[in-house]
Amino acid sequence: MRLAKSLGSARKLAVLTFVPVMLGVFPSLAEESGMWPAGSYMLSDELGDFVITAVGGSGTADDPLVVLEEFRSATPATLTIHNAIRRMPRLPGHGHLMVLYLRIDILNNSGHPWIEFEFELQEGRDRPSIFGDGLSFDQRNRSPEAIFSSAFSRFDRSFEPYDRLLFSGGQVDPLSTASFQFVITDFTPRWTFYLVQDPRIPSS
Repeated sequence: MRLAKSLGSARKLAVLTFVPVMLGVFPSLAEESGMWPAGSYMLSDELGDFVITAVGGSGTADDPLVVLEEFRSATPATLTIHNAIRRMPRLPGHGHLMVLYLRIDILNNSGHPWIEFEFELQEGRDRPSIFGDGLSFDQRNRSPEAIFSSAFSRFDRSFEPYDRLLFSGGQVDPLSTASFQFVITDFTPRWTFYLVQDPRIPSS
């Protein structure tokens, strides 16, 4: 594992507190193109406003894809997810269904507390994912058990007018790390989709 960008002393301290745990979990390094390989996927922070610092896992239920990120501002940031093998992956028991079990650990280096955190799926860049496009936060599962956050006690899923997963009932202080777990299902023929990540700060 390596850190993708140089960090200041405060950021190094916050990151290194959980580096020993990561060493056995994150075998991936970013390629020269800036893509992070993991299982059947390639992940990228190419759209800016955050940095990926480590990636691991394959994306299955037994081996979730785990992404470590650092947010240096409290503005929305978009994670780009590519299907690395250019075909719909055959996961055991799922045929051609793309089922991605995902955990994202985010270091809040924005200088502001976060009181909510929203994820939004987009099949195309800046184009909302609608109910019938095949991309969702596991919308067929009416009683999702895989959705979890270490920092927030509640979540709300919406599938119209766009696919949204909103975490609330908690707080992520500056230089603290929050973990989010959920499932993404994708029936679309596209090889790239987007996950918008939006930290919410107090209004005053």
